[in-house]
Amino acid sequence: MASAGVGTITVVDDDVVDLTNLQRQVIHTTANVGRPKVESAREGMLRINPGIDVRLVRARVGATELARLVADADVVLDCCDNFDTRQAVNRACVQQRVPLVSGAALRFDGQISVFDHRQPDAPCYACLFPPSQPAQEVACATMGVFAPLVGMVGTVQAAEALKLLMGVGKTLAGRLLMVDALGMEWTTMRLARVADCEVCGGAHAESAC
Repeated sequence: MASAGVGTITVVDDDVVDLTNLQRQVIHTTANVGRPKVESAREGMLRINPGIDVRLVRARVGATELARLVADADVVLDCCDNFDTRQAVNRACVQQRVPLVSGAALRFDGQISVFDHRQPDAPCYACLFPPSQPAQEVACATMGVFAPLVGMVGTVQAAEALKLLMGVGKTLAGRLLMVDALGMEWTTMRLARVADCEVCGGAHAESAC
């Protein structure tokens, strides 16, 4: 996103760089171990493109602050590794009608989708993973992840975000793109909005009135 010239990028993370992050989070280096990830990420992006504005939020933000941050964005990229945060980001994007580009990678499997909340018939993340039916929580730190897969997923996320910003092409809205890096097989699954979704059902109904 930085090298493509996106003018303003806001990075939200309260974590610090750990040595185990370096095999997949290539914006950090050994010199950054122990430093806040947001600061390390900003330095890395500014080395690539010093003409952009990188804004930092080093905190675990609550619903009110998250809604404010999302409202100020043209597109949101969810790159987190836990379902609670994913659901919170999705709720904020639904409320603010901001497109969400979601990506995840674990072991050898990755998935990417676009939830374009500007469209009244668009599904949201909760249509796919209902909050009331929490998925088994797994994390890269315990399950591991194939390092190149993270880059593959992140590159597709960046491509989808740039298409949304430029208003060109066909995005992954309404589709889930899955990749099996062991067999290098890509699969696409159609997604439909759940009418009684606990997150977007009422919101879309109100927008249609």
